[in-house]
Amino acid sequence: MSYSIAIIGASGYTGAELIRLIATHPSFEIKALAANSKAGLSMDQVFPHLRHLDLPELVTWEQIDYSQIDLAFCALPHKTSQEVISQLPATVKIVDLSADFRLRDPEAYETWYGNPHAAVEMQKEAVYGLTEFYRDEIKSARLVAGTGCNAATGQFVLRPLIAAGVIDLDDIILDLQCGVSGAGRSLKENLLHAELSEGTNAYAVGGTHRHLGEFDQEFSALAGREVKIQFTPHLGPFNRGILATSYVKGDPQAVLAALKAAYEGEPFVEVLPFGQTPSTHHVRGSNFCHIGVTGDRIGGRAIVVAALDNLCKGSSGQAVQNANLMLGEAETAGLMLAPCFP
Repeated sequence: MSYSIAIIGASGYTGAELIRLIATHPSFEIKALAANSKAGLSMDQVFPHLRHLDLPELVTWEQIDYSQIDLAFCALPHKTSQEVISQLPATVKIVDLSADFRLRDPEAYETWYGNPHAAVEMQKEAVYGLTEFYRDEIKSARLVAGTGCNAATGQFVLRPLIAAGVIDLDDIILDLQCGVSGAGRSLKENLLHAELSEGTNAYAVGGTHRHLGEFDQEFSALAGREVKIQFTPHLGPFNRGILATSYVKGDPQAVLAALKAAYEGEPFVEVLPFGQTPSTHHVRGSNFCHIGVTGDRIGGRAIVVAALDNLCKGSSGQAVQNANLMLGEAETAGLMLAPCFP
């Protein structure tokens, strides 16, 4: 069976990544591409690397005939996304890649994103899109909220450890480096090559990063009590990838065992042998997440390192994985591309 797909926000990095993945999908066909600021252009004018594909011309999101669409990916900025999604027909399934439906509490959304939520009723029905942990809910959902790429990486490390009770919940540190594509395609002075290359920097230091809202929500619900982690993100001078290093108090072998048990049989998450740690090079351009565990020189402490591609497993690949479940397709369809190396 073939499904008709629309991508709203197709001129951004995640939009282009969705197109790259869907181009190899056996059952998805792109019927509409929207980018209001570039309406009337062809995709090869916006992204020359996609010129080999036969794609529809870019239009505004209002011009799409949604009666012909089975599922829409919404790759718009937060705030804009909720305004658009609230106007889409109820017959269309939606995977949202923005932050607008990730937080279940409207007050938490306003706290972290600075404006009241404009589609509270839809926020109530949204399913959090971390596929490996919300698989059953996603299958029957109309609206799925894709996770933040940093939030996804940290959760792949920490959720199994919290659930298994093998770490001290009051002593969790997450140190994360993300490639520059995680900041989006908009022009920003600090992302200029001369200001970014040959260096790295911490940002949102001291607990101000918005993905902390997701960590607070998910970890506290999982533990049945408040869990707050220390989290510092860093901007790396590379295009793609996230490398997350978590420092936890717990037996390293028990930590490894909990991760192995959680991800046994998972097609996209691989736990490495004890003592091995992953590299962003080994997951680049793929929907895979690699996790490694090692002991610390201080007894009773473990170091857990995870790597994934922020544009793929952290965003667009995860979105396709969710769409597969929503439409009854094999979860791995269109997503078994090998990483690009070197």
